Amino acid sequence: MKNDCSFIKLYWHYVSINVRSMMQYKTSFFLSVTGQFFVSFNVFLGIYFMFRRFPEVDGFTYSEVLLCYGVVLLEYSLAEMFARGFDMFPGMVRGGEFDRVLVRPRGEILQVLGSKFELTRIGRMIQALFMFVYGIVKSDVTWTFPRALTVIFMLAGGTAVFSGLFLIYAGICFFTLDGLEFMNVFTDGAKEFGKYPVGIYGEKMLLFATFIVPYALVQYYPLLFLLGRRNSLFYMVLPLLAGAFLFPAMGLWKFGVRHYQSSGS
Repeated sequence: MKNDCSFIKLYWHYVSINVRSMMQYKTSFFLSVTGQFFVSFNVFLGIYFMFRRFPEVDGFTYSEVLLCYGVVLLEYSLAEMFARGFDMFPGMVRGGEFDRVLVRPRGEILQVLGSKFELTRIGRMIQALFMFVYGIVKSDVTWTFPRALTVIFMLAGGTAVFSGLFLIYAGICFFTLDGLEFMNVFTDGAKEFGKYPVGIYGEKMLLFATFIVPYALVQYYPLLFLLGRRNSLFYMVLPLLAGAFLFPAMGLWKFGVRHYQSSGS
């Protein structure tokens, strides 16, 4: 317990350093936040104009799709905000900075997590909240305690899944010394495909998103429970099961650390 408290305290110290650093350039920070908002706004417009032509997609209405995409965008933005250090990890390896991380008396994961805190992603989160609230209101969701808990579980599980993907991306860098761009298919690509319920992409995609990279556990299945299309409480806890995706991701990271050789920088 004492070690856990020490970990959290030190991590938030790292976060405060990053935030104070960004606030030294307030204009740049607010422009970046605005830019993040409008980049995601383009996706919202794409959904809007599509539904101007089609009333529904595979049985899902405009408001239900906005609810779905709002949750996924929040999950991705939270992961990118807190786990951005892993996304930027190739630069640490190439520059030899990770060699210094290894000789410090703190864990490698804590130091990499604390190396970057992307507060500017709050701009994307604001838009995601707007879409989520609009989707909730217009979808006539009947709020119960299990459904409110489902939303919390979706955010926690989705953040864990995307953070796990960033961790896998960083773990691969131990062997390649550079980031592999194909991993963007699973991170940025998932964010884009996640604007619609995963089930509309077909059975094979749904199986992949259920058993390989568990996007569906934090998006499609709990969404069905929120909308009243499934009544089993099992759908409510599926996002928590998706959090187990972090374990193989951490396994790859630890394997990479054990076999890491200096980049020679």
